Amino acid sequence: MSIKKLKPTTPGQRFRIVNRFDQLTKNFHSEKTLVKGKCKSGGRNNVGRMTMRYVGGGHKKKYRKIDFKRKKFGIPAIIKSIEYDPNRSCFISLLHYKDGEKRYVVSMEGFKVGEKVISGKNIPFNIGNSTFLSEIPLGTNISCIELKPGQGAKIARSAGSFAQLFAKDEKYATIKLPSGEVRMILVTCMATIGIVSNPDHQLETYGKAGKKRHIGRRPRTRGVAMNPVDHPMGGGEGKASGGIPRDRKGNPAKGFKTRSKKRYSNKYILQKRKK
Repeated sequence: MSIKKLKPTTPGQRFRIVNRFDQLTKNFHSEKTLVKGKCKSGGRNNVGRMTMRYVGGGHKKKYRKIDFKRKKFGIPAIIKSIEYDPNRSCFISLLHYKDGEKRYVVSMEGFKVGEKVISGKNIPFNIGNSTFLSEIPLGTNISCIELKPGQGAKIARSAGSFAQLFAKDEKYATIKLPSGEVRMILVTCMATIGIVSNPDHQLETYGKAGKKRHIGRRPRTRGVAMNPVDHPMGGGEGKASGGIPRDRKGNPAKGFKTRSKKRYSNKYILQKRKK
């Protein structure tokens, strides 16, 4: 993958850095059986009241059904295309299984059209193959990891993300997550071998406010610019306002830990994420 810096033909283009999308399959349309319409709420609930601020507008999108479970064991599939998905930062790949079924999966870095992938036990450790943590060698880069057996991928699904398998015993595998957290996960959970595609996503720059509107995000008002009735940090004469950074409900915003000390999964975390 690669990025390109646009020529400064307009003020908005001057700082714009975009993806070249070299990895995508050219002149290929989405699989209609795996695509459905997607409605927008504009941040309103069922009675029309705004419950989410700064949401609205944006380009029309369609949802692609992604197979996060990879439960077709022992049936090989061929990668037919690598496509763009407006609902996620990574790319997706269309798989044609030997039994005739078609499914979308999260694309891995290094995927090429025509290659074969498979899921299940006793499979080769190639990029894109999905298997149980008990089967994967130590030190392997993995992604699309389940938190509970059969739940489907929950961890390391965004562009360029991956985790590393540290250790294993009879019941648990120790994994270092992209955040730096080290935690234990059951060895009966599944994961995909490889790094998620589109690692250059973090290097992109919008360059203008209009690009945010295309995505569907409206301008965000700072708390210090509001009145005291609207925000704990509002009010004051001129810029003499603010104080301790807080959210709209009054909770400290920077450095304040919100995770419950009694959360059931705390016992599985061996090392907390980096600050």
